[in-house]
Amino acid sequence: MKIDQIKAFMPHRAPMLLIDEVAVDGEGTVHGQYHVRGDEYFLQGHFPGFPVVPGVILCEIIAQTAGILVKDKLEEGLLPFFTGMEKVRFRRMVRPGDRIDIRCRLIRRAGMLMKVAGEGRVADEVCAEGVFLMMLGESGQ
Repeated sequence: MKIDQIKAFMPHRAPMLLIDEVAVDGEGTVHGQYHVRGDEYFLQGHFPGFPVVPGVILCEIIAQTAGILVKDKLEEGLLPFFTGMEKVRFRRMVRPGDRIDIRCRLIRRAGMLMKVAGEGRVADEVCAEGVFLMMLGESGQ
C-alpha cells in the first residue's frame, strides 16, 4: 500500500504519519518503509549540524507499521495507543537520506491488546528493535 491507501485507515496525519509504504506477506508479517527526507520536524534540533532520527521516533515508525496488523479495527475508527515497550534497543544511527525498512509480526493478541515484535533496518543493519505493546481504543469523540 502506498501513502493514500495508508491514510484510508491510519488515523495519523502529517507531520506524524511516518510510513510511506506497507504490505503484509503470506506469513502475516508486515513490511513497511519510511524514507528520511531531512526536513522532518524532529530533525530540526536533533542535532543541529548532525541530524539523527530520535529513538522514540524510530519506535513510532515501527508501531505505525504494526497498525496494519489490526487494519480492520482501524477502519472501524479505533485508534492504536502505546501501552508499553520491552527490550527496545537502538543499534545504528538513522540520518537524512536513509530508508528504514520495518518488519513487524504479531506475538499475541487478546481482545484489544496486542504484543508485536518489530524491527527497523537501514542498509540491512538493525537500527531499532523491540517488543511493542498496544491497545486499541475509541477516540473519545
